[in-house]
Amino acid sequence: MSYVKKCPECGSINLFFNKDKGEIICKDCGLVIEDKMVDFTQEWREFDSEDGEKRRRTGAPMTYTQFDQGMGTDIGRKSELYGLGGKDRNKFFRLRKWQYRISTAIERNLKLALAEMKRVASYLKLPKSVEEESARIYTLAVQKGLVRGRSMESVVAGALYAACRRHEVPRTLDELSEASGIEKKEIGRTYRFVTRELGITILPSNPADYIARFASSLKLSADTQTKAIEILDKAQRAELTSGRGPTGIAAASLYVSALIHGEKRTQREVADVAGVTEVTIRNRYKELLDKLNLEKDIKKIKKRKKK
Repeated sequence: MSYVKKCPECGSINLFFNKDKGEIICKDCGLVIEDKMVDFTQEWREFDSEDGEKRRRTGAPMTYTQFDQGMGTDIGRKSELYGLGGKDRNKFFRLRKWQYRISTAIERNLKLALAEMKRVASYLKLPKSVEEESARIYTLAVQKGLVRGRSMESVVAGALYAACRRHEVPRTLDELSEASGIEKKEIGRTYRFVTRELGITILPSNPADYIARFASSLKLSADTQTKAIEILDKAQRAELTSGRGPTGIAAASLYVSALIHGEKRTQREVADVAGVTEVTIRNRYKELLDKLNLEKDIKKIKKRKKK
């Protein structure tokens, strides 16, 4: 239906469309031009379940977090079949059993794997976007036969780690190993194999992504976080971050920043939060002090304290 564009009485285009009353009114002369406008938009009110089903124009969105991408249907469970007689109920139970048996090996694998993926993602508090991406990666891996010969749990963990890296959500291999119960080396090996076979390009992890998480665990101030990021920027320009683990260099920069701001944390505390050894923190710490001339800043803090 095309609405009128000007008033037939005075020729004005200054019209008011009142959608609640279904009227078009001229603001200049007050003429009611139309009083029975038809609303073609969605009817959202639902008075019972039947009305809702009739008025619903779309279903749930497609998602890789379900084995059939949310497009399939399931035969009702026991609680949904109470109104049926004995024979009909037994018939539906048999149909439900055959529906499960007829499903392909890939579907059965996806059912189990995606349930495990939801558990690990929930444990690590990952956002829905990461869970969706990891489910898509795992589905592609199953379709290409990359899961054969490997444990389902290791491929799930590898897909989750790849999704975290793609979405720049900082999670370490140690955290994934703790959540999934798979060895860190096995997850790393599976992650590299899956990304290589699927042609997934992943940029190197940015150490700055870990600063906020580590600082929160160590209860450091915002100024200390800002200074740590500045130290990281200088380290990247000086090419100190290449060839070194992102968690180690991030933790060392936080350790230096905490010393500069007088918020003392031991190397053991920082190492435990970052999931690295004290030796790694000590080595990265010495490199940052030597190459970036940060000893002056620390000495200034010590002098102020003595005064």
